[in-house]
Amino acid sequence: MNILVTNDDGITAPGLLALAQKMRTIGEVSILAPDRNWSGGGHVKTLDRPLRIKEVQLADGSFGYASDGAPSDCVALALLGFIEKKFDLVVSGINPMPNLGHDVTYSGTVTAAMEAVIWGIPGIAFSLDSKENHLSLINYETAAQVAGMVVQNFAEHKLPRGILLNVNIPFLRSNKIKGFHATRLGLRVYRDRLDKRLDPRGRPYYWIGGDSPTGIPEEDTDVGALSEGYVTITPLHLDMTAYPALQQLNRWSWAPVAESSPQVIPQYQR
Repeated sequence: MNILVTNDDGITAPGLLALAQKMRTIGEVSILAPDRNWSGGGHVKTLDRPLRIKEVQLADGSFGYASDGAPSDCVALALLGFIEKKFDLVVSGINPMPNLGHDVTYSGTVTAAMEAVIWGIPGIAFSLDSKENHLSLINYETAAQVAGMVVQNFAEHKLPRGILLNVNIPFLRSNKIKGFHATRLGLRVYRDRLDKRLDPRGRPYYWIGGDSPTGIPEEDTDVGALSEGYVTITPLHLDMTAYPALQQLNRWSWAPVAESSPQVIPQYQR
């Protein structure tokens, strides 16, 4: 099995190394990740500038590639042929913070797996529920073991085409994890606020901040099951059509569009 490993925290992040080391026990691993932190960057496709790639030596002596693009750019670069092999799976992570509910639209970790699905390759995103401002080094050993179990199951059962998995892992010792729970997305509660400040020249700028998000721990959701000590596995697809609303829209009254001449907007003259 050929596995592409990426993340959104940057190629030197310890979570990526832990994930890559575990994946090497399962298949042949290639690494292409951002050269800096892209947390919260969402699903990005860079089209307005060239992308550059360099080879980087990781902490264990192995090598990977770093790009100045986003996580989704890294996946696209690899699958479009920068790495000359056919990949069977893209794994992303291990993110040091959870990605729950609406987080999946912001998360570079998850959107890297989404990019894989766009190119017809299964993707799995892994995140660890460590606490914000955790003072000691994060131990990714248990999370890597969980990732290995999920990928082994993938190898045995496969995924339907167009599906990615979003996996969140409790920040617990392995003997304290209650098990695995297939879940739906829960409801994230954001407490963002806008701070307006002045730079040294008196010009205003704005900083989006606020308290860490929480969630509503409903049963069978990723938020609820993770809070109870379960590894949550949420299947996602990119068809965001609100199907129940289709029938409602088709019942609306739609009058013909009135005929009109195209409006000509004069170009700016110097």
